[in-house]
Amino acid sequence: MTQSHPRISKAVIPAAGLGTRFLPATKATPKEMLPVVDKPAIQYVVEEAVSAGLDDVLMVTGRNKRPLEDHFDRNYELESALEKKGDGERLAKVRESSDLASIHYVRQGDPRGLGHAVLCAAPHVGHEPFAVLLGDDLIDPRDPLLARMVEIQEKCGGSVVALMEVAPEQIHLYGCAAVEPTDEGDVVRVTGLVEKPDAADAPSSYAIIGRYVLDPHIFDILRKTEPGRGGEIQLTDALQHLAEDEKVGGPVHGVVFKGRRYDTGDRGDYLRAIVRLACEREDLGPDFRTWLRSYVAEEMQQH
Repeated sequence: MTQSHPRISKAVIPAAGLGTRFLPATKATPKEMLPVVDKPAIQYVVEEAVSAGLDDVLMVTGRNKRPLEDHFDRNYELESALEKKGDGERLAKVRESSDLASIHYVRQGDPRGLGHAVLCAAPHVGHEPFAVLLGDDLIDPRDPLLARMVEIQEKCGGSVVALMEVAPEQIHLYGCAAVEPTDEGDVVRVTGLVEKPDAADAPSSYAIIGRYVLDPHIFDILRKTEPGRGGEIQLTDALQHLAEDEKVGGPVHGVVFKGRRYDTGDRGDYLRAIVRLACEREDLGPDFRTWLRSYVAEEMQQH
C-alpha cells in the first residue's frame, strides 16, 4: 500500500432532506430518526462509519433536525433514572449513541442537492480524502463495504464509489457508471457517470449506491458545478468531471457490492428492512420468525 494517500478519518452524512415520502410521520420527526427495529436509521450509518475506522463524523442538517443532535448527545436525566432503577442493559444502549464517535453538525441552508450538501462539509474536511454515507442505504455490518472502499482509495488514490448491479428497469432510479475491469474482481475503473438515465441510454447495469470515498479536489469542482437534473447541484456531475480528467483529483474506481443492503428511503423497502433485521436478531428473531410464518400461512389461506 502506498504511503502517499493519507489515512481517512472523516465521514460526512447528509441529513437535510425533508422525508416527504414518509409524511405525516416526518412532519415533526426527521426521517433519519425513524426507527429500524429499535434504533434510528441514522445510528446504523454512524456505526458503519466507525467500524470502518472513521471516528470523526459531520452531519449536514437542516431545519427541524434537532432530534438528531439530541440523540447523539448525553441525556443525563434519562441516564440517572435508569441508574437508579439498576437497569444497566438499557443504560448501556442509551450511552452507546453518545459514545460512538466525535460528531459535528453544519446546516445546509438552501436544499440545493447532494453536491451542495457535500460542499457544505469543505471547511470541516479540509484537504483530506473523506467518506460520504447516505442515510437511506443501510449496509449490513456483516458485509464491510465501506472498509473495502477505504482500502481501495488508500491504495489507488482518487475517489471510490459503491456500485450494485440492478435490473435494467430499475436503473433510471440511480446514477449509473460506465466501467472498465481491473485486475481485482470486485473493483472496476469508472470512466463516466450518468444521473438517472433511461434504460436505453444507461452505459451499464451498475447503479451508484449511497457510499462514496472522495478526493478533496471534489470541492473545487462542486464550487464550479452548475445545477443539473432537478435544478440541484449533482455529486454525479462532479464525479463525472473527475472520471474524465484524472490529472485533477486522481482516478475514480468502483467497488461492486454483492452484499446485503436495506433501502429505508422507500416505505415498502423500509418495512422489508425492519422485517429482515428483526428476523436476524438473536433476541427477537426466534419468536418473530415463528409469528411471521403463521401470519404468512394465514394470509395464503385467505387469498
